[in-house]
Amino acid sequence: MNLYGTYKIIYLSVSLENVTRLTLSHNKLSTVPAGLANLINLEILNLANNHIEELPVSLSSLPKLRILNVSLNRLYTLPRGFGAFPVLEILDLTYNNLKEETLPGNFFMMESLRALYLGDNDFEYLPPEIGNLKNLQIVSMRENDLIEVPRELGQLARLRELHLQGNRLVVLPPEIGSLDLASNKAVLRLEGNFWVPHIEDQIKLGPSHVLDYLRSETYRVLYSRHMSAKPPPPPQTLDKSKKASRARS
Repeated sequence: MNLYGTYKIIYLSVSLENVTRLTLSHNKLSTVPAGLANLINLEILNLANNHIEELPVSLSSLPKLRILNVSLNRLYTLPRGFGAFPVLEILDLTYNNLKEETLPGNFFMMESLRALYLGDNDFEYLPPEIGNLKNLQIVSMRENDLIEVPRELGQLARLRELHLQGNRLVVLPPEIGSLDLASNKAVLRLEGNFWVPHIEDQIKLGPSHVLDYLRSETYRVLYSRHMSAKPPPPPQTLDKSKKASRARS
């Protein structure tokens, strides 16, 4: 190799190390190069709308990554240790095939996380460990198969957006009533579920009425009775063919 070639490789290496944003969306990628972990200054990585079925373990070693978008892919699972991102703030996993049992054990240890998008997946339960993510301001679980959300969701004092529309929910934990989701800047989406009539009535009146009702002693009794009775969950109604069609596009 001549001297020019050597300088070219050194320059390319230095240039890549200085990359802070990388967009690889809409490329029909099926794999993610493990070498992305060498981009030590990368802050934003967009892998949306590809055909990715697996992520490399090395991805979570990126020391400065703040935003990761892997929406509209074909993920059924996440790699072991995925929750090791040291400074990740926004994680978008919308429109994949993830379930609660496919999340790695340390998924809910990303304390820096401010926004978590898990909509259009296959979750039936939201793990109680969600309560560990104290800095969360946005949680989106829309269009899943949720039949229950944990009481620990009410521990997220900074939460300002909660998207639970289009699931199979019948009741909510009373602790949700303690969240500050009734202001003009807050978002609480609950439509498209199988709510007991009293919750459905409050939804029509607005978020503040829902939260007031969840805090009431009347509702606490209703919730306790419902959880003790453990009725069968509502049937699945989401058309999964739409997901498959979008994933192929």
